[in-house]
Amino acid sequence: MSIAARMNTFVEDLQEHLCRRLEDEDGAASFEVDDWTREEGGGGKTAVIEGGDLFEKGGVNTSAVEGELPEHMAEALSDAEHEVEPAPFFATGLSLVLHPHSPHVPTAHANFRYFALGEDRADPDDQWFGGGADLTPYYPRLDDAQHFHRTWKAVCDRHPRVADYEAFKEQCDDYFYLPHREEARGVGGIFYDYVRNDPEATLAFSKDAGEHFAEAYLPIARRRRTADWGERERAYQELRRGRYVEFNLVYDRGTKFGLESGGRTESILMSLPPEVAWRYDARPEPGTPEARAQWFLQPRDWLALSPEDVPEATSPSARPSTEDENPPRDA
Repeated sequence: MSIAARMNTFVEDLQEHLCRRLEDEDGAASFEVDDWTREEGGGGKTAVIEGGDLFEKGGVNTSAVEGELPEHMAEALSDAEHEVEPAPFFATGLSLVLHPHSPHVPTAHANFRYFALGEDRADPDDQWFGGGADLTPYYPRLDDAQHFHRTWKAVCDRHPRVADYEAFKEQCDDYFYLPHREEARGVGGIFYDYVRNDPEATLAFSKDAGEHFAEAYLPIARRRRTADWGERERAYQELRRGRYVEFNLVYDRGTKFGLESGGRTESILMSLPPEVAWRYDARPEPGTPEARAQWFLQPRDWLALSPEDVPEATSPSARPSTEDENPPRDA
C-alpha cells in the first residue's frame, strides 16, 4: 500500500479514536459528524463537539483531496530548496482544535498532514509531511507546559532519523507568534513542515505523534477542569481567544491554503472559538494572575525551568476566585 493510502487510513482511524476519547473525557456531549465532498476531487469528515461539560467547542477534522494544483498555490508551497510546479496533487490530514469552557483548561491544537505531487500516487514526483501540536493556556502553569513538551520530546526522541525536538520546538515558537502583538500564541509545542528526506520514517513519526496527542493534553485538562472561575477569568479568556483568532485569520498557512484552494469554509473556520472579545488597549493590572500570564507569552526553554523561575502574582487581587468573592459559572 502506498504511503499516501497508509497516511489516509491512519488519519481516518485517528479521528475515530480521538472522538471517542474526547467524548468520554467530556462526559456530556457527543461529536456531530458531517461528511462532505469537494467538487474538484475528494472530500472529508468534519466532527464537531459543542456545549459539553469540558469542551465549549471542538473539532476533529479529516480530509483527503485531490486535483490540479494551481500556479499561485504552487508558488506558495515553494521554498529556497524546492520549487513546486503546478501538477496533480493529493493531500490528506487530520486537524483538531479544542476550546474548553473553563479558563483554567488550555486550548489545544494539532494537525498531521501529507502532501504529494504527480500523476502516480504510489510513486509521486514529490511528497512531504507536516504537522505538530501546540498549547494555548489562559492561566498558564509551568507543570502543564512541561508535561506537554515532555510528551513531544519523548515522541521525537523515538524517531531521531527524522524528528528533532529542539528544532521542531523552535519552529513552533517561530510559527505560532503574533508579530503585531510581540507575543506567542501560547506555550508552543512542536511544528514541522516540508519533511521529505525519509517518507517511511516520517510516516512512522507522524503516526506516533498523532497517537500521543491525548497523552499530551488530557492529563492537563483533567487537572484544571474543576478549578473555580468567574466573570473575571471568563473575560480574560475571551480576550486571549481574540489573539487566537488574530493568528488564525492573519498568519496561519493552513487557513490560507484551505480558503485559497477552494476548501470547505465551515470546516476550515471550525477552529475559531465560539465567544471572543476585543477591548481597546486592554492591559492586565500589575500583580494579578493575568499579568503573571504574560510572562508565559514569550518562547522559553520550558523543560529547563524550575518553579522558582516563574514570577508570582502577589497583589491581593491576584488571589483565585472563591465562591464567596466571585461565584463560578457553570462550566
